[in-house]
Amino acid sequence: MMKEAHGYREAVEAAQFLARRWSRRPRVGIVLGSGLGQVVSRIREAKEIPYKSIPHFPRLTVKGHAGRLHLGFWGQVPVAILEGRVHLYEGYAPAEVAFPTRVMALAGVECMVLTCAAGGIAPRAVPGSFMIFSDHLNLLGSSPLAGPREERWGERFVDLTEAYDPRLRRYARQAAAALRLKCFEGIYAAVPGPHYETPAEIQALKRLGASAVGMSVVPEVLAARQLGARVLAIAVIANRAAGLSGRPLSHAEVLDAGKRTAHNLARLLNELLPKLEPKGREITNGAGPPLKASRRWWK
Repeated sequence: MMKEAHGYREAVEAAQFLARRWSRRPRVGIVLGSGLGQVVSRIREAKEIPYKSIPHFPRLTVKGHAGRLHLGFWGQVPVAILEGRVHLYEGYAPAEVAFPTRVMALAGVECMVLTCAAGGIAPRAVPGSFMIFSDHLNLLGSSPLAGPREERWGERFVDLTEAYDPRLRRYARQAAAALRLKCFEGIYAAVPGPHYETPAEIQALKRLGASAVGMSVVPEVLAARQLGARVLAIAVIANRAAGLSGRPLSHAEVLDAGKRTAHNLARLLNELLPKLEPKGREITNGAGPPLKASRRWWK
């Protein structure tokens, strides 16, 4: 694992590195979860940058996460797509897991679309369907906002009443309905992993109100909201969670489900993205300073 600091100075260095390689400011950032890398084929005029080339970026160790950043246009929208993420279970600290998200915000992104694969708990959370996050249960036991105070990230005590932007969720529902995709809103339970849950744990999560379970996304949400970026999160339901299908769980099944569903995710984003571009407006939403205040290197 990388031993370097992953604070504000390092994030600025990484954002400046990206600014030198693309003259445009990405407005929408997309993080692709397990097996969903095919989505990047939709962007044009793409510049592909391996994570290992970006200062201070973490190195990926999980199969199905390619570790490449793509800068380009989805239709007319300038985007930054992170093909893969790191997780706490790989041995990374919360600040390292959230680091790429913070870099995206400093680089110009004002709206984050976070995707992942998840296990279905609710009856409607069947393989191949999409779940729009309405809320989450953070059972990771950690937060990237903890630690020494860094005022430049934003407020220390971030309001998560609307962690997932209601307007973006409405747009996502409308896009899914227009495409006749299986889609619902639900609560995501984030657990540490890397082991899958026991049937008893799934029943407990069900009683807590969880519709799906996974091992990612939440640290990125917390970092994005602290910086004032709007967030939309979408899970691809890869399988039924432990004890609900009578079948053993495997990472290979998750990757296969992601590959099968990537085409529909790309269709959904294609319908959705034109509505997400913030067109340079300052975004505060009660969390953190206006992002433009941090972007001196773009001027």
